[in-house]
Amino acid sequence: MKHLILVGACYLDTILTVPHFPAEDSKLRATSVQVRRGGNCPNSLEVLVQLLAAGPRPGLPLKLHLVSCLPDARAAATAKILSSLGADKGAVDCSHCLYREGYEEPASSYVIRSAETGSRTIVNFNDLPEMTAREFEKIADTFVKQGEECWWHFEGRIPETTLQCIRYLRRVTPKSTISVEVEKPNREGLVELAAEADVVFYSRSWAEPRVQEPRGLSQGRSGVIEEWGAGALSLPSGEYIHHRAAQSEGRVPVIDTIGAGDTFIAAMLYGLHADAWSRETKLSFGVDLATKKVQREGFAGLVP
Repeated sequence: MKHLILVGACYLDTILTVPHFPAEDSKLRATSVQVRRGGNCPNSLEVLVQLLAAGPRPGLPLKLHLVSCLPDARAAATAKILSSLGADKGAVDCSHCLYREGYEEPASSYVIRSAETGSRTIVNFNDLPEMTAREFEKIADTFVKQGEECWWHFEGRIPETTLQCIRYLRRVTPKSTISVEVEKPNREGLVELAAEADVVFYSRSWAEPRVQEPRGLSQGRSGVIEEWGAGALSLPSGEYIHHRAAQSEGRVPVIDTIGAGDTFIAAMLYGLHADAWSRETKLSFGVDLATKKVQREGFAGLVP
């Protein structure tokens, strides 16, 4: 059995859809409101659960895990988060999450989504103590003792701590595969993270200002450029693969872009575990699934 462990923040998202983005110090009525679990890694896990159940290769021997800081194990918000991931049904193992005793409120995101432009503005709040490198080491040691094949995927949120975690894995379990998401353009330390990983998922906003093409990005064994609608794969050999979304009448209808990148990463992680697939197949699968995601609200029913 292979283990895929995703390490990143988990949020409860409040999503307000408005006719247009409000001006400062103004009042505007939202057309809809949703509250759903969010976070890059949890979103990717929600998609992976569907893929493992009904994707092109159902029954792929892959066990999913989440490592995240959550409120108190008895908190109502924690129960909601675990239920959304199917933890009670064994879909995702959340036993390695860090449950912060005495904290009732989860990390929260408030998303204002403009119907006029399709843009989104996100305000985050997180009062939970962040994971320390020492806490991660204890989690990693439990997998090392099992001696099974592991793939570790990190959301590049706190580069200094994440770098310590990756380097610890390199020491104690050198055969593990490590991937990292490099997303925020102004976050320092992400270049160093990319250099340590085997697979790097770059956001378009991070990559475009730095290079003209993905061959110039830091990478380990392979670098993956990600954005909804298009994807590119650059390999150390110099090979470059590009795939654009299939378009209907020249334009993809956009309903909900929240989590499109997370969907792409989930599809690529799934594809990278499908050894029989070509690189082109893996990339096109990721782009096409992300494109499908932006044409629907949320993640439910993304994989038939």
